[in-house]
Amino acid sequence: MPHQVLSEMAASISELKANPMKVVASGQGMPVAVLNRNAPAFYCVPADAYEALIEMIDDLELIKVVKKRQQERSVRVSLDEL
Repeated sequence: MPHQVLSEMAASISELKANPMKVVASGQGMPVAVLNRNAPAFYCVPADAYEALIEMIDDLELIKVVKKRQQERSVRVSLDEL
C-alpha cells in the first residue's frame, strides 16, 4: 500500500537508532520522515523548524481572534468621557 511522505528526506528507524544527529543533519534544517517498513512512522523536525511552525500556528490563531473582533459592534467614546 503506498504512503505519502511529506518531506524531501527519509530515513529508516535503523538509521535513526545508529546515528540520530546524522539523520537530523541530512534534512538540512527541514523535517526528515522516519520510515518503519517503508511507511512513515513519524517526522524528525529540527528545533528551529518546530519553533517556526508553532509561531505560524500562534499567528493563525491570532488572525482568527482579530477577524472575530472586527465583526463585533464597536462603541464610540470620546476622550472627554474617559
